Amino acid sequence: MPYDAAYEITTKALNPDPLAYRPAPAQAVMLPNEIPPGVQLVTLPGGQRALAYVQPPTHQPPPAPTGSQPVPAWAKTTALLAPTVGFGIAAGGIGLSYAAPGLIAMSHALWAAGALIVAAVIGVPTLLGGARRRAAGPTQITQNITATGLFGRANGTINN
Repeated sequence: MPYDAAYEITTKALNPDPLAYRPAPAQAVMLPNEIPPGVQLVTLPGGQRALAYVQPPTHQPPPAPTGSQPVPAWAKTTALLAPTVGFGIAAGGIGLSYAAPGLIAMSHALWAAGALIVAAVIGVPTLLGGARRRAAGPTQITQNITATGLFGRANGTINN
């Protein structure tokens, strides 16, 4: 792809700055002790060297970090608690694995105790009620109820 430029590209400066400081190969134009205070020899972006008044920068760059920062107290506490909590959970798991046979036996014993209570709640009244009926014999109760009208007051008598 050919490069079509509207102007000719050259590396030679067209109008060199006549005030620029360019030392001759054999002799210098200005000696360093002749340069007034606040003036420095600078290199311009085009490669030319010139004398210029140099001003300090208007903004200060942020200071570089000086060494390491101290570790915050919450980070130390967390770092110390993490293995403690981990070992505590591990010890609890090991303890449960050793206690598992005993826990299973206690679970069976609790189920048996619950079944005994349920059997006592159902069985004792049944046995007591059957014993009373046999001792007293058959009982007959007669009840007479009379009422006047659909929503009238009802009266009744019970005969043993």
